[in-house]
Amino acid sequence: MFSLAGKSLYVAALDLWIDSTSARRRCYVSHGHADHARVHDLVITSPNNARVCALRFGRRGEATVYETHAFNEPWEIGAYRLSLFAAGHVLGSSQLLIEGEAGRFVYTGDFNLEPSYTAEAAEVKRCDLVLMECTYGRPQYVFPPRAEVAGAMVGWARRALEDGAVPIFYAYSLGKAQEALAILGRAGLPLAAHGAIAEMACLYERAGVALPAYERYDADAFDGARVLLWPPSGRALPKAVRGRPIRTAALTGWAIARGARHSFRTDTAFPLSDHADFPSLLRYVELAQPHKVLLNHGWRDFTLRLRKLGIDAEYLENDAQLALFS
Repeated sequence: MFSLAGKSLYVAALDLWIDSTSARRRCYVSHGHADHARVHDLVITSPNNARVCALRFGRRGEATVYETHAFNEPWEIGAYRLSLFAAGHVLGSSQLLIEGEAGRFVYTGDFNLEPSYTAEAAEVKRCDLVLMECTYGRPQYVFPPRAEVAGAMVGWARRALEDGAVPIFYAYSLGKAQEALAILGRAGLPLAAHGAIAEMACLYERAGVALPAYERYDADAFDGARVLLWPPSGRALPKAVRGRPIRTAALTGWAIARGARHSFRTDTAFPLSDHADFPSLLRYVELAQPHKVLLNHGWRDFTLRLRKLGIDAEYLENDAQLALFS
């Protein structure tokens, strides 16, 4: 049996919470973004994500024990066999496979099937039941090829610098910012990164991800002739660019929605996403070939689109209970 307490998934047969947003005794954490990760007594995760979570949450004073498992190296809890495999979302992000007499269950968490410059390549495994996110589960959400997005980002930044303006990209400090560093730096653009982004980039590099040269932003040393990477939460203008001409861009999958730049209050927006778009969601189901699809974290009507394709699909409501592992 597994159940939802709010949006937190609990597998009773394993006494295991999955991506709980409340503190738990034992919890599997798919990746380090705050809508999936919290401080727990014991965190089950991949080695790279343990490092990410320790960096992001370790300063709060709570003691967390990390039980790490490499991708595709199974372990057992009672009569069940568990394994983690790559999700392609951010560094260390994983999916969870649970195997038992009742069949094979996969929890995807956030995933991305398209090639990434900085995250481990995603896998898809055959299963009987899959619980998947569907953040972009509507047909209008089709992302351009990553190389096309990268080229647009580089061209926009170059033009800004040539015009004497500081180009500022707003990107989450975990994942999106490191992807942007890779894209812009490989094009030879000079870069400066907010401290939180630079700190996470150092962790990426220690994990073996090759990133181009960049400077950690220093208000006293910044000369205005660099592309600036900044977290969306720090929307107040950096001290060193006040009074300078600037151009701003948001990096988000929602950039393909009409009026995105107005929503994000930026000059422009680029559809650089670390989630699966609509075609990738359908491709995942096609490759996994589950008997049933459960959905969360996204559009409820994606269930109807799957049902039209002959797929048994259900959107999980809060506090749902399903007898799957009993």
